[in-house]
Amino acid sequence: MTRTYACRRAIAVLTCLSPFLLTASPVRADALIDWADMTTAIAIDGPNTIRTMALTQNAVYEAVNAITGRYPKDRLRLGPAHGAPGAPDTAASGASAASVDAAIAAASHDVLAHEDPNQAARINGAYQAALGKLPDDAARAAGIQVGQAAAADFLAKHVNDIPTLQPYRPLTAPGVYVPTTPPYGVAYSQNRPWFMSSASQFRPGPPPALDSKRYAEDYNETKLLGAVDSTARTPEQTEMVRFWATNLPDVHEGIVRSVALAPGRDITRNARLFAASFAAMNEAEIAVFEAKYHYQYWRPVTATRNGDKDNNAATERDPGWTSVIPAPLQPEYPCGHCILASVLATVIRIESGHDPVPVISSTSNTAPGSIHKWTHPQDLVNEVSTARICGGIHFRYSVETGINMGEQIGALVASAYHMP
Repeated sequence: MTRTYACRRAIAVLTCLSPFLLTASPVRADALIDWADMTTAIAIDGPNTIRTMALTQNAVYEAVNAITGRYPKDRLRLGPAHGAPGAPDTAASGASAASVDAAIAAASHDVLAHEDPNQAARINGAYQAALGKLPDDAARAAGIQVGQAAAADFLAKHVNDIPTLQPYRPLTAPGVYVPTTPPYGVAYSQNRPWFMSSASQFRPGPPPALDSKRYAEDYNETKLLGAVDSTARTPEQTEMVRFWATNLPDVHEGIVRSVALAPGRDITRNARLFAASFAAMNEAEIAVFEAKYHYQYWRPVTATRNGDKDNNAATERDPGWTSVIPAPLQPEYPCGHCILASVLATVIRIESGHDPVPVISSTSNTAPGSIHKWTHPQDLVNEVSTARICGGIHFRYSVETGINMGEQIGALVASAYHMP
């Protein structure tokens, strides 16, 4: 995932442009936010949600930065054997005179249309509506050209992200029944990462041994707090569980959105924030599913109903134990929600640099009408961790492992985007 535009050239062009051209393409944060919202809504209904969002936001960033010249032109660092060699230079002569709004629309449209042609009518409708708000002039035409070039460039670099996938093979003995619904996330574990050297680069060590003291402590914590009929869980914790029961990334887009809307930020910085955030989430998703299917570790609902089989006297069996929310159809270790929250918090913290981190907030599709706010990115991570334990679907060691993985991946990605 590399930037293919020549920012110095764009800056040179900018200094030679007439005042008419300079004022012909006003820069509005509205277009960036509007298309981020639209991208999220469309990607959620598509086959590769987070990857589609990452592709789109990075094409947008390439296009915007080609016009504004805000950040260095050197390419983002990628792992070996990624990308298409010889990709064209996105920043054509006169790009600085292009409409940023048109570039955002064109880049978003082309990536989304490529990734999910089944939603062509919806995508085309949004694109035409966006262009209809802009003057039909040379600036709009130039912006469209820059956006289309950025989209083509970025899609070419990632044409080989998804290899021939190996289907999930159930763990069983011959003749023994296992649930026949395929688990979720196997494909993501096989996708090629953009920044990590491999999907297993940050694979953690194994979870605690079943006969260990640590396992018993975390087993009993989740068993107590995460039971559907628990009297130890507080109403506040139950609200957290409900809020973070979502498995869709619209809640994460809302968090990035809240940062982007903070006073004093410019559109290119926001474009980079969206690009880095979803690239980091894409990387985290690959890493966490690789680890999950490497260890294939049982969920609390399985563990508590088999507490007499773990060779641990401190884990009493509960044959009818049920979690607050249904266990996701994937292995438990490490915590996926935790790695996504952690990687996002890390990118936001690093991106803020010496500036105060704004209060971040978001909504959730599983808690309609509820708005959660956090004064520091770490507060977000802590809330997600609590929600997954109190929801009865994760153990604390899994939560802590996911957080640690997210911090490492977030730092790696932030560095690739030259964040402070």
